[in-house]
Amino acid sequence: MGQKVNPLGYRIGITEDWKSKWYATKFAYGDFLGEDFRIRRYIDGKLNRKPPFAAVSDILIERTREEVKITLRTARPGLVIGPKGAEVDKLREELEDLIKRKVGPLTVVEIKNPDLNAQLVAEAVAEQLKKRASFRRVMKQRMEATMTAGAKGIKIGVSGRLGGAEIARSEHSVVGSIPLTTLQANVGYGYAIAYTTYGTIGIKVWIYRGMYGEEVLETDVRPGGPLRRGRR
Repeated sequence: MGQKVNPLGYRIGITEDWKSKWYATKFAYGDFLGEDFRIRRYIDGKLNRKPPFAAVSDILIERTREEVKITLRTARPGLVIGPKGAEVDKLREELEDLIKRKVGPLTVVEIKNPDLNAQLVAEAVAEQLKKRASFRRVMKQRMEATMTAGAKGIKIGVSGRLGGAEIARSEHSVVGSIPLTTLQANVGYGYAIAYTTYGTIGIKVWIYRGMYGEEVLETDVRPGGPLRRGRR
């Protein structure tokens, strides 16, 4: 059996930062973890699964003693913020009702180059597969766009009843290099699901942007910034 590791989880605490930042006693840990899950599920369902799609790739959560701070990384910040900030204020109120805690002002960080974000590339492939596009053509188009944007390598894997075939199978395509075991390599990973009329298709995307400190950035540096420690 292949032993597969999420590239983000592999690098957390070494070159990547946590997506949830808080400390809790063992009595409160389960409650906080459940709240984080509900927050992410609600935001994803509201902004990513219903038109107009806001292309939110990451939901970063930080807790203080008084409030919950949430940062959204999105390729379409205008849809998240809304006219005069109306939509983002409405979302904050809905999240407060959901978890029954005070939620601070939501921070929205723009992803200036979505072709370098693995999660957004995976979502884009899924959307096109739902429209019955040829999976090989879709993979080729997305890979060319990502390499043109400055990536050092990209790998896309699709699994399921590809093209409506009766027997499910997996197909992978790679351009450039993907150094998965190099901790100092900035490798993004994204996963999306396409629910088609003939079955479910899973899409995985790996994008190599270069070594940390020398990589092509997809966005502004997120609050706190990634950790810069040596190898362990």
